[in-house]
Amino acid sequence: MRFPPRITRIGAAAAVLSALLVGGTVTATPAAAAVGSICYGALPSQAHNTLDLIAQGGPYPYSQDGTVFQNREGILPSQSSGYYHEYTVITPGSSTRGARRIVTGEENREDYYTADHYASFDLINYSC
Repeated sequence: MRFPPRITRIGAAAAVLSALLVGGTVTATPAAAAVGSICYGALPSQAHNTLDLIAQGGPYPYSQDGTVFQNREGILPSQSSGYYHEYTVITPGSSTRGARRIVTGEENREDYYTADHYASFDLINYSC
């Protein structure tokens, strides 16, 4: 199995540990609570294909792939405009782009998977 040259960020666990070590408080935000985690191996094979295309820089099957993801739902951590980009995960049998996407965060190089067109997201864990 080939893993794309992307890394996940430490995320919420690091924030909790940091706050506890310096005697701070930990508060959960709705966005942080809404983002789950998924093992790379648990992704559908089409998501692996999309991640491979992202690592290669394309070409992508849809003109919308690689465009800025606005995060209008507010589920992903808040970032400046242009931080997130979206890519289609092909859904077999669908005559449209379907609901599955990979959304990348460029600076920290995190990858999120959504199977329900942005209603929920899972941070991809490449180490399991």
